[in-house]
Amino acid sequence: MADLKNYLAFLLSLFSLLAFFANPSVAVDGDRKVYIVYMGALPEGEYTASSHHHSILQEVLGESSAIDFLIHSYNRSFNGFAAKLTDQEQRKIASTEGVVSVFPSKIYKPLTTRSWDFLGFKDTVKRMPTIESDVIIGVLDTGISPGSESFNDEGFGPPPKKWKGKCQSSKNFACNKKLIGARSYTGDSPIDKEGHGTHTSSTAAGRGVKGASLLGLAQGTARGAVPSARIAMYKVCGPDGCPDESILAAFDDAIADGVDILSVSLGLTSPSDYRNDSIAIGSFHAMNKGILTSQSAGNDGPLLGSVGSLAPWLLTVAATSTDRRIENKIVLGNGITLVGNAINTFKLNGTMFPLISGGDAASSNCDIKFARSCGFGCLDKKLVKGKIVFCDQLSDGEEPLLAGALGMIAVDSLVNFPDLSFAYPLPATILSRNSSVAVQLYINKTKNPQANILKSERFKSKAPIVASFSSRGPNSITSDILKPDLSAPGVEILAAFSPVGKVSQVEEDKRSVKFSIISGTSMACPHATGAAAYVMSFHPDWSPAAIKSALMTTGNLSCLLSI
Repeated sequence: MADLKNYLAFLLSLFSLLAFFANPSVAVDGDRKVYIVYMGALPEGEYTASSHHHSILQEVLGESSAIDFLIHSYNRSFNGFAAKLTDQEQRKIASTEGVVSVFPSKIYKPLTTRSWDFLGFKDTVKRMPTIESDVIIGVLDTGISPGSESFNDEGFGPPPKKWKGKCQSSKNFACNKKLIGARSYTGDSPIDKEGHGTHTSSTAAGRGVKGASLLGLAQGTARGAVPSARIAMYKVCGPDGCPDESILAAFDDAIADGVDILSVSLGLTSPSDYRNDSIAIGSFHAMNKGILTSQSAGNDGPLLGSVGSLAPWLLTVAATSTDRRIENKIVLGNGITLVGNAINTFKLNGTMFPLISGGDAASSNCDIKFARSCGFGCLDKKLVKGKIVFCDQLSDGEEPLLAGALGMIAVDSLVNFPDLSFAYPLPATILSRNSSVAVQLYINKTKNPQANILKSERFKSKAPIVASFSSRGPNSITSDILKPDLSAPGVEILAAFSPVGKVSQVEEDKRSVKFSIISGTSMACPHATGAAAYVMSFHPDWSPAAIKSALMTTGNLSCLLSI
């Protein structure tokens, strides 16, 4: 899952490794695909949406088949349904009176201490606690960890009377007066198995937790913008991503449940027409009910026109850096120290360790050029075990870990991520191409090369700067509307995390943490959501457009305090 680690995997595909961010896929069942049939707003007066949807399917599929292929009936906040159809059946339905659009279900991907202080939004800001506790933030994501300290409900009263939602409880999941609702559309519990949804939820509205850190790194107080606000989680993402039919079902329920703001840190690698975009459709009906939706801009920057959230009524959020960066160092046996990018929580017990290049550790069944880049299955365990391995291209660390390496030094040869660091499943750092030359020369000229990888440190940096990965405009659908709308912190953000999530997104990474550091426009989105909720707590009568305008026309969040 998650975030820029997904994008990293996409870049690794350039080197014949698995691509995570492929073009949006379509759910298929034999010769049938999952299609969304969108029918606009619910008609006034006597109308039973589910019966109408069933009758449409009956006419096309026959009496006995209709119920078998209906997946969702959207009938609480807007009109439509999801069904498994053949191409011929979907064309016939598309010509039916009252149908606005029919489009194949696409798979979206999840696209998160110090950040609020950096924005000038101190923990001591003026608040309207009674009104703030009536604000309900709905989050469409991977689920949530109810046991996190960020969602403690001590001192909370009962949910607001407007709340009409529910909690899908189970033996391992229960809501409380802070986390007032949770629904899952993935066939299992709303529990967060990835960490992404817990991270975004706590960034927007988590309670303050002192001494939070990622295994001692970036220690401080983790908090959201509106710690008194309530949270409702709508789990739309499973192991294979976040399908359109689940996203629309979540919008349908969230609007009817009574949420005030929706936060959607999901996206596609390419935009869709508004009538064929589940987030654009859902957020349009949310806006009509006075609900603002914020969405992450995408992680496909710095390409022009790469922003995927384009609907005018959405609050589209790009990612920037803060004044805190995380880097680490390696020390070579010849005394040279090099600075790299990595969120390295490991501390090697010693001063120097054997260093070997991937090419010198190639397994017998792998081409040496793939071994140099530490390609999957390409490292000989006997040669690598107990050593630091040097990979001449980007690697997520999985192959060195599986081969028994003590640590990894990899190279960002295309300078993809010069302004952020990732977590890896073993001691690691990522060097620029120029810095890596010194390592390669040292290995080539030394009989017994050695190195050490130091634990990461945080330091002050110039900010804010738009992150390299953050998707750029212009708007590829409606060119006279500027997108993204605004930017917010999205680089190396510390927030709550699921204890069953993978810190590095590598399956073999067995670390369990309560907080983690993640980057992406996914992390920027809940910052804007939280800011919007804060404005709403002072101006509960403002429309989504008014709140959006206040955020877009304010250069610094601290200026909002005078509104």
